[in-house]
Amino acid sequence: IIIITVSTDLPPSQRRWCGNAGVDKVVTVSDHMATDFGLKYGCLMAERRWLRRAVFVVGPDDVVRYAAYMPKLGDQPDYDAVLAAARAALPA
Repeated sequence: IIIITVSTDLPPSQRRWCGNAGVDKVVTVSDHMATDFGLKYGCLMAERRWLRRAVFVVGPDDVVRYAAYMPKLGDQPDYDAVLAAARAALPA
């Protein structure tokens, strides 16, 4: 399983956050310039140019198997549901 975090933060800010939080097993991607990911996946809050928190589980066939959008900025996903979807997406 590969965990990719996409945000509109600049790469130096992403690295700083990962370092401060002790996160070293996550790939970070910046959507700062074109907000292409945010537009395509329905995460862009255009008025603030932020990405809404969301979780996507993509199978090895590149098909989205699970998607959840958090209704408010501070909300956390249902991690049990995310992990179950990730396990279900793994090849047998």
